[in-house]
Amino acid sequence: MISAFEGTSLIDYPEKICSVVFFGGCNLYCPFCQNPELVKPDLLAEQYALSEQSVLERLKIRDGFVEAVCLTGGEPLLNPGLKRFVEAVRTEIDLLVKVDTNGTLPDQLAAVIEDVDYVALDLKASPEGYPRATGSQAGFDDVLDCVRMVKELDAYEFRTTMVPGIVDGPGVRDILRETGPVKKYVLQGFRSAKTLSPEYQGIAAYPREYLLEVAEDISDMAESVDVRA
Repeated sequence: MISAFEGTSLIDYPEKICSVVFFGGCNLYCPFCQNPELVKPDLLAEQYALSEQSVLERLKIRDGFVEAVCLTGGEPLLNPGLKRFVEAVRTEIDLLVKVDTNGTLPDQLAAVIEDVDYVALDLKASPEGYPRATGSQAGFDDVLDCVRMVKELDAYEFRTTMVPGIVDGPGVRDILRETGPVKKYVLQGFRSAKTLSPEYQGIAAYPREYLLEVAEDISDMAESVDVRA
């Protein structure tokens, strides 16, 4: 289900002006999630659903201005019509396509990956921290197949939201020991104003200086490391 559409974004596709399509529903229950309205069934039911055709029409209107579309969520790979939608974007409008995913659905990713230009895959925590980070909905082994697929792409990023109590600098290094060297890794600052679980609201985020230290520590494992805080 498409829950929302943002016509113009300068931050969701690297170096491109893009539109953003938000898909409702998620197979994880990350307590620190900042989009609870796209995860909880009771909140999701209140969201206005957009048809794929109406979104395609909105994208066509912006053709020549936006260069790409970012498909995010929730978890967009849960949408059974995603491949059809991606193919329509490519054939009818010829936009670059980026998919944001939690990396736990390898079969669904395999079905669309040849038609996308960029994948941003969330790595939630160190392997032993995955049950806590995902509400006991996934383990790290679920992610590795997706990681291998994504690393075959020309353009991708792996990213971790640095949530105190969920993941720290040594945890990020543990993640990279499992994935092996990567092209691009992003460390994202945690914002606690709105979270899926109330216990994570108001938690103080790591200071930017700490994220920069982590970035320096993992620079031998990634061609580039960005800090977004």
